[in-house]
Amino acid sequence: MKTKPLPKTQIFLVEDHQIVRQGIARMINAEADMEVCGEASDAREALRLLAARRPDLVIADISMSGMNGIEFLKHLKMLYPDLPTVVLSMHDEAIYAERALRAGALAFVMKRESAPKVMAAIRKARGGNYYVSEKIGAGIFQKLLNSKRPPESSFAELSDRELEVFELLGRGLGSRQIAGELHLSVKTIDTHRTHIKEKLGVRSATEMIQRAVQWVERESSGN
Repeated sequence: MKTKPLPKTQIFLVEDHQIVRQGIARMINAEADMEVCGEASDAREALRLLAARRPDLVIADISMSGMNGIEFLKHLKMLYPDLPTVVLSMHDEAIYAERALRAGALAFVMKRESAPKVMAAIRKARGGNYYVSEKIGAGIFQKLLNSKRPPESSFAELSDRELEVFELLGRGLGSRQIAGELHLSVKTIDTHRTHIKEKLGVRSATEMIQRAVQWVERESSGN
């Protein structure tokens, strides 16, 4: 009697770069125990499609047009509290991994990691377990033990929204454009800018924007 094959893990991809999305899909579909059941180029499209696709797991990026990955994770957590999510991103895990886990992700993997590590993260998350790099895992464990946060970056002191505003400043957007992008008032954006300036210890808006541009360039280069 033939053994009935086990059902494959159904994975939904949220990634705004089509070429990257196709590469991830090929990597997943090459595995015997998983397959891609749906794709979206941004968070809002994903939220529209998820109810119909009913995946076992979601893989999402941080940087997306409109709603960013952190906000998307928070929405997913409210709508589908038992749906495991893996963040696959080019962004620095030292800044984003803990934010992603707080928002509801079970795993954070950088895009430069090898395919076996990405697969390991997916399988860990599918089983309801956390996955981050050893370096970041140790840092998070230390924090849970009330150890002092390592001084890797003052950017870690920014809230999720402040970091989002900071990134958009670095991409050349002004307060009015950022307000439109995030569906907030200009006054709210200016308040965030004031808090960012205070937390980073910069003296002027010009210096803050210069730092934002430098940070975006460094993030984009993967260094």
